[in-house]
Amino acid sequence: MKRLFSHIMYYKGFYLAGVLALLVISFYVAGELSMRHAELSEQTGPLKFLSLAWQVEAVEAVQEITNEWNRQHPDQSVEFIQGSWNAIHDYLITGFETGDIPDIFHYESAIVVDFALRGYLADLAPYISDEMRNDILEVDWASVTRSTGEVVGIPFINESFLVLYNQELLEAAGISTPSFEEPWTWDDLSEAAGKLTLDKNGDGITDQWGIGMGMRRSANFIMNHSIAFGGSFFYENEAGQLETRVLEPERELLGRISDMLYVDKTMSPSSVGKSGAEMIPGFLSGQYAMLAGIGTWARQQVAENASEDFRWSVMPPVKAKTQAMGLNTQTLSVPKSCTRQALAMEFIEFLLSSENMTRLAASDWMMPTRKSSLKDPRFQDDASGWKMVTQSAQYLSAGPWVGLPGYIEWKSRVANPILQEYFAGRISLDEAAERIERESNSVLARYQVRGLKW
Repeated sequence: MKRLFSHIMYYKGFYLAGVLALLVISFYVAGELSMRHAELSEQTGPLKFLSLAWQVEAVEAVQEITNEWNRQHPDQSVEFIQGSWNAIHDYLITGFETGDIPDIFHYESAIVVDFALRGYLADLAPYISDEMRNDILEVDWASVTRSTGEVVGIPFINESFLVLYNQELLEAAGISTPSFEEPWTWDDLSEAAGKLTLDKNGDGITDQWGIGMGMRRSANFIMNHSIAFGGSFFYENEAGQLETRVLEPERELLGRISDMLYVDKTMSPSSVGKSGAEMIPGFLSGQYAMLAGIGTWARQQVAENASEDFRWSVMPPVKAKTQAMGLNTQTLSVPKSCTRQALAMEFIEFLLSSENMTRLAASDWMMPTRKSSLKDPRFQDDASGWKMVTQSAQYLSAGPWVGLPGYIEWKSRVANPILQEYFAGRISLDEAAERIERESNSVLARYQVRGLKW
């Protein structure tokens, strides 16, 4: 009897264990199916598109083009997300680390190349149509293309610098304005600034400065203008690596700006502590006859805020050895983690068609990257400086620092702080040059050890 009872309990235990195992397997399968369902739902849900357009007209343009895509592609919709330039970097870094990242995001080439070096971005080269590839300027492709041929973003707007001037003040001083055929040199700019710097009421205080230049964070301006002097701050050494050097071309540019501040005293001292945007009110009030080193976008602020009788215009690039100027493009990129890269690129091609890119660039008051867009009548207008801006596209150049590992850290931790001290008159040119070289190479060496290559 005991043996029979033992057998019954044995088989009962075996049965219970089997039931338990079946329950565990059932829960596991259900969980897997649930996760798979979530993945499929995510893949069939709307693509997420983060835009950094911020001017009212530009935001409206991006939203309307996105809505048009959704009307034409109801089963492949795109969710528009409004981002902020002030928060975008931290947002993306966090997103890349956590995996919660938009399928398409708007940023700038100088920074997305750093994301590419970290392995975060998809290669868009296989998806780019011949039409788009041939229509976008080669110099713009250079800002986002790795030596392997990988394309880490689609450039659609060029950011470049210009000089605005008050036509009435130049005419009153008897100064002939520059033209595209006869551009000013830096000597011409300096001479004109001297004639335009005035103490109008004779109280010993300057009322009108020849030039204003927002220099609170001047690295972008200095880097992109050093090219015209034959410099670049970055030179290849014997090992084939880029290192920072402050040579005669770089020193000439830095010295000219310092001389206008402290020797000629034709540049407003307030330039040192202000951004370009903060200089615009002074330009509109006649405090500065010329406003230099400001982005093309500033024309919108001038056009919308100037009085009706305020006459202003745009200079062609000021000539040093050449009129070459560096560029930084705004881009659309796709993270490597995106499961629908081909579809994301289809939307980008739609958003950045010739017609749509023309609209986006015009609404942002910046230069489009498509050749066909540059020919659009909207960009041939003289009154708002468009014609001068688009004609200057031929002088755009990609500096050697494009894709340089550590460039973003170098600019924020080395270049901007040291240049701020130099332009504030706290250190000499020799001291600034020595510190830039020493501190730059210390920063860049860390990235070279990691073996990152563009």
